[in-house]
Amino acid sequence: MAFVEFRNVCVDFPIYNANGRSLKNRLFQVATGGQIGANQQGLVVVRALENLSFTLRDGERVGLLGHNGAGKTTLLRVLSGVYEPSSGSARIEGEVGSLIAISLGIDPEATGRENIYLRGGMLGISRAEINRQIDDIIEFSELGNFIDLPVRTYSSGMHLRLAFAVSTILRPDILLMDEWLSVGDESFKHKAEKRMKELVQATNILVLASHSRDLILHTCNRVIWLDHGRIRMDGDPIVVTKAYFGK
Repeated sequence: MAFVEFRNVCVDFPIYNANGRSLKNRLFQVATGGQIGANQQGLVVVRALENLSFTLRDGERVGLLGHNGAGKTTLLRVLSGVYEPSSGSARIEGEVGSLIAISLGIDPEATGRENIYLRGGMLGISRAEINRQIDDIIEFSELGNFIDLPVRTYSSGMHLRLAFAVSTILRPDILLMDEWLSVGDESFKHKAEKRMKELVQATNILVLASHSRDLILHTCNRVIWLDHGRIRMDGDPIVVTKAYFGK
């Protein structure tokens, strides 16, 4: 069972090298990337999320819509535990897996095989589990003998195939994605698409940030529209996407 409950969650980022004196007595101002204001100490802050309240339960496939800077990535990072709420409460039950920045942790000087362990470790996958799956990972990546060469010798496509093959062995209760992953040439894309569908089907809750109407409608059964860090709409995908895209 997986469960997420946000109650009046706010996330503020202090800007230490900005002059807050002109903002001290002003109300929060809406700007791309959040709301700019000043706290009680006069320090300039950007409020990325403001008073988010919602509940996610097993079986929900939630699409996140919003302009760049609306708070989608910040919300995903709160869900993944990277950020803590500045105020409010975030209750998250279940193992969380993230497919954001799948190349994070890849060392270009290490071999592909070594990087499987490095990337797997960053994802919280035990060495024993990687040992159990490493042959399948290598086979899926289609890297052949290149798996024992430094990643710096790889093409960009080979690099992405390696990162994708490792990252998608996860089977978390709650899966977070910033856009749908699609890597490689046409033949590999077919494999990647099949792997992604299997991953989504296996997870209890999916949270997918995307700018694609078709992807949201095809994948999600609920949509949350963020606007300047606030929830503008939350509901049926057809209704919310029509309001967001305007047709």
